[in-house]
Amino acid sequence: MKNFSYMDRNKVLSGIEGEEYDVIIIGGGITGTGIALDCTTRGLKTLLVEMQDFAAGTSSRSTKLIHGGLRYLKQFEVKMVADVGKERAIVYENAPHVTHPEWMLLPIYKKGTFGKYSTSIGLQVYDFLAGVKRSEKRKMLSRDETLKKEPLLKKEGLLGGGYYVEYRTDDARLTIEVAKKAVEKGADLLSYTKMEEFLYTSDARLSGVYIKDMLTGKRFRVNGKKIVNASGPWVEKIIGMDRKIDGKSLLHTKGVHIVIDGAKFPLRQPIYFDTPDGRMVFAIPRNGKAYVGTTDTVFEDELQHPQVTVKDKEYLLKCIEFMFPAASVGLDDIESTWSGVRPLIHEAGKGPSEISRKDEVWISETGLITIAGGKLTGYRKMAETVTNLLCKELRNVGVQSGSSITKDLKLSGGEFNNPKKLPNFITSKAREITSLGISIEDATNIAALYGTNTDVIVSLKNEVLKETGLPLSITLTLHYAIKHEMILTPVDYFMRRTGTIFFDINWVETWKLSVIDYMAQFMEWTQERKEKLTEELEMRILEAKA
Repeated sequence: MKNFSYMDRNKVLSGIEGEEYDVIIIGGGITGTGIALDCTTRGLKTLLVEMQDFAAGTSSRSTKLIHGGLRYLKQFEVKMVADVGKERAIVYENAPHVTHPEWMLLPIYKKGTFGKYSTSIGLQVYDFLAGVKRSEKRKMLSRDETLKKEPLLKKEGLLGGGYYVEYRTDDARLTIEVAKKAVEKGADLLSYTKMEEFLYTSDARLSGVYIKDMLTGKRFRVNGKKIVNASGPWVEKIIGMDRKIDGKSLLHTKGVHIVIDGAKFPLRQPIYFDTPDGRMVFAIPRNGKAYVGTTDTVFEDELQHPQVTVKDKEYLLKCIEFMFPAASVGLDDIESTWSGVRPLIHEAGKGPSEISRKDEVWISETGLITIAGGKLTGYRKMAETVTNLLCKELRNVGVQSGSSITKDLKLSGGEFNNPKKLPNFITSKAREITSLGISIEDATNIAALYGTNTDVIVSLKNEVLKETGLPLSITLTLHYAIKHEMILTPVDYFMRRTGTIFFDINWVETWKLSVIDYMAQFMEWTQERKEKLTEELEMRILEAKA
């Protein structure tokens, strides 16, 4: 079985020009990796290329919820609510270590957007459409019950609250677990590999791509029967390299999030609330922190590293002041931030918050298949739709394939017979790990984050580099990320494999140089490359703190 590492990346690149793939996928976010997994498990020879790290775009910059889309009931997106609600349960079953059910509180106020009766009916409809299990059906709370759940809430005008289940996730780690499973099943996935040019047959049909290794500058010609554009915010740029599709376009919007230490903003309960200007905002406690987002504003700047502006921060602080007046937080209390670009399908006359989060498949005259729009929650269903189309078209050229199995396929790290066994697994596995001299807190974090891959991490104890200046808990997870999660830069580790740039930036500052030294030694970097990647990490830290 292949290891998902830089060593196997080099092997794939060395033989890639001699291959002919059934499917080449452009884009390594949740949609692209989902398609790769569905394709390879149906027997299709699959290649995915991503110009950055996996999940580097929208798929690591969301509100980090696998949610059923309650807000879309207001827009009468009934089918979307039904579809993503059901998909939410599937993601939880297949990856419980990165998907956690949490009760969300929707406070109800006099003259607010949500009335007590309409909220009750809306949540009831939501439960029905999403196929919510009995134990997670909505509850309506009195004023006193609502304040008991979250004492920081504004008391003036409070009538009560709606209480319903959402699912919190680590979006980047979900994407990585999908990618790892796709590789395990036989797909070739390459990060830091940019699609530069399309290849065509004599009758102007797509036949492959030229790709560039962003680490070495080498260029490769790769043949493929079908090409899928799953590049998220970049889909129009990719289409522009092929043939324009009339009447189809995206609207990019920006979502921003701020992180505040729990000592300063001691939020107990995830809250979903409406603001005076009609937007909806989440405030969510996570590992001793609280994060608040998101706004929807039209975004027309550089897509790769969207910034959180002072204006964005001030807006979210006003939202906190409005809903949690006793919290008393200011600009100096913001520890870190992130911003993500959402590629929405343009709808004339609608503002960013009104546009549907639906997905669409576009097909160009040359045969390029583009998947546009969509939501994190619905990634598996989007992948199934695209792969169904691919299988149908490939049958016309003699390529046979099976049916989709991803609905019941456990993702990497999620191999539990029952998701409810996860807490006991974490407790018992953490006790085992402490025998290595690792603290119970760090051991618990490892078991919780990596699920059934924890034993693989522990098995690396005899091959990690010694005398690195790093605690064993970090050395093990870093070594695992190098050998089994395709990290090529320190940013990959700190931002998308651990999420610590967003949620524990002081930890990053403490260990960044030792992590860089470890990676440089193990991966045999030149001094020039080490300096370049150190500079890149410092830039990402500054952006998060700016």
